[in-house]
Amino acid sequence: MPNKKTAISIEKNLFEEVESLAEEMEVSRSHLFTLAAREFVQRHKSQKLLDAINAAHSNSPDLVEEKLIAQMKSRHRRLVKDQW
Repeated sequence: MPNKKTAISIEKNLFEEVESLAEEMEVSRSHLFTLAAREFVQRHKSQKLLDAINAAHSNSPDLVEEKLIAQMKSRHRRLVKDQW
């Protein structure tokens, strides 16, 4: 995949921490920023998925759905009544 160059501005203290960590990890600053950005994007995608799952499970059934569920349970009871 081709690379793109970009310029960013960050606080001096953060820059120094990044510089130090890159040296410790024996990678370039660019590589460290790439790793950090990739992790951030993945975390964001995971959070969006989790939010969507939680939203899907938090929906309480409306009155029509509750009535349908009650009818289904009643029918199921009648179907299995003498099988136990």
